[in-house]
Amino acid sequence: MANTTSAKKATRKIARRTAVNKSRRTQMRGAVRQVEEAIKTGDRAAALKAMASAEPALMRAAQRNIVHKNNASRKVSRLAHQIAKLGK
Repeated sequence: MANTTSAKKATRKIARRTAVNKSRRTQMRGAVRQVEEAIKTGDRAAALKAMASAEPALMRAAQRNIVHKNNASRKVSRLAHQIAKLGK
């Protein structure tokens, strides 16, 4: 348990940041899930539309240190590759 005033304040700040980050992470995962579901159904147009919102969400999460930059780039790359395979 935090004893000093500054440690108590730090605990409050961490709790606030955690809540914000959880929300952002959930939003990002939802965007990715929409792309994956569109790919699974084979709907290329829907996948492209979902990807248009998922890519910025992923990169924004990386920029805000919610996920690692390389992790976000890898997800974007893999999703784009799967969408490209739908076109063939």
